Amino acid sequence: MANEQQSAQQAVGWVIYPIGSKPKWGLAFFLGFQHFLTMFGATISIPHLVGGAMGFPADQLAILVATCFLVGGITTWTQQLIGNKLPIIQGGSFAFLGPVFAIIGMVQVQGGGWQMCIQHVAGAIMFASVFEIILGYSGIMGKIKKLIGPLSIGPTITMIGLALYATGAPSMAGNWTVSLITLISLIVYSQVFSRKSRFFLLFPVISAIATGWIVAAIGTLAGWIPAGNAANLTEAFKNIAAAPWFTVKPYIPFKWGFPSNGTILLAGTFGMLAAYLASMVESIGDYHSCAKMSEAPPPTEKMISYGLGAEGVGCLIAGLLQSGGGSTSYSENIGAIGLTRVASRRVVRAGASIMIVLPLIGKLFSVFASLPSPVIGAMYVGLFGLIAAVGLNNLQYVNLNNSRNLFILGLCLFGGLSFPIAFSPIRDNFSTKLAQVGPSVGTVIGLIVFTILSTPMAIAAITGIVLDNILPGATREERGFAYWEKEATPEAWEKAEAEWAKMKEGEERKLAGFESSQK
Repeated sequence: MANEQQSAQQAVGWVIYPIGSKPKWGLAFFLGFQHFLTMFGATISIPHLVGGAMGFPADQLAILVATCFLVGGITTWTQQLIGNKLPIIQGGSFAFLGPVFAIIGMVQVQGGGWQMCIQHVAGAIMFASVFEIILGYSGIMGKIKKLIGPLSIGPTITMIGLALYATGAPSMAGNWTVSLITLISLIVYSQVFSRKSRFFLLFPVISAIATGWIVAAIGTLAGWIPAGNAANLTEAFKNIAAAPWFTVKPYIPFKWGFPSNGTILLAGTFGMLAAYLASMVESIGDYHSCAKMSEAPPPTEKMISYGLGAEGVGCLIAGLLQSGGGSTSYSENIGAIGLTRVASRRVVRAGASIMIVLPLIGKLFSVFASLPSPVIGAMYVGLFGLIAAVGLNNLQYVNLNNSRNLFILGLCLFGGLSFPIAFSPIRDNFSTKLAQVGPSVGTVIGLIVFTILSTPMAIAAITGIVLDNILPGATREERGFAYWEKEATPEAWEKAEAEWAKMKEGEERKLAGFESSQK
């Protein structure tokens, strides 16, 4: 009887499908498609920003967008095969935009067009990716894990969650009716209906997105959403109609040619190192956040090293296929894990497979690319708000009655929000100088330093790691390291993997308070 009670207790958890679980493949693809939708906003935004700055023709811009999704699928599989194997999707990163725009400026100053721009951006990303591959697989970055505790990683994750705070509500403001309907739907589906319905337990995100899109489509066709409004889908309908049924161009390496100017390529490669450093700091936070949200032990030193190494390989692939940016871990899918309670590797791999295949079907891809910004903004508010909360949740292992710990926490949070405001203009000045005057030691170093200092996650991480390791006044237990050192071990992961391996094909874990939806 005692063993039965213990087994029943173990069956109850936060996630319905833990990392090593095996949902039936049909369900896994639907759940993976949901993860795919959560990353639409950022993955569409980056190629539009980059392609717009380069002057991409409309037909080529559509290929660039499709390429970004293709790269996301391939690099996600790369992370699953030779990386940390956490249920985390890979995709483009805003951390690369500063150096990318600097390269674009250098090309345009010399009279180069959009093709020359994408050639040199891709080349710089490929050459600089060697830096991340070496730092990752050599284990150098994993070694700093000994210096990282909850007091530094918690604020870093919180900054990841708050990274798009300036985008959420402003995007919603494009049409408050559509966006509020989407946000309220997300809240109701994930927090109310999920306790009664298995469908809403597993698919709250896709249901909320569909609700918002349908409202926007009806409003457009009925005429109460005027032309030019952010929620108007008239242009989207035209793009869907004009899109080809099938296309293979996103899959072609160096589809827009090879870089030809060695000076620009060299300067761009060094400038890109800043983006890689900022991206790696963000990814370490993402790994901890993903593990925490998935109800798994914290990532080990080896997992961090392999994860960063795989991201470097992913950036090499991104440059090869000319996606217009690098590749890193995606915070959006971590938020989706929290809302859907699905953390299965199988689901993430299914989602990655969809991302690889979908760009082949041009018309279907155009349908999914038609999500209006008010819908995307509403999803940001829900998903990234949850990530910020997960960061704060890590502080449960820290003694917050200790004034020293409170001081560090406050400085991390405030500094992460405030310092980038001051340093971002300086970073932009260095980017402009690099574009107009050309490379120099001072310009390149300045761009690297101020790109890092203008990244909220990097500021929070650096502040937390430095102060937590030099300021006196707290024991390792009060700093939260007792949990870190106990759980972030290969043995803890072996134990977790053994428990997940016991789960049968299609078996689910029970969720306290969700019994009726799991019948």
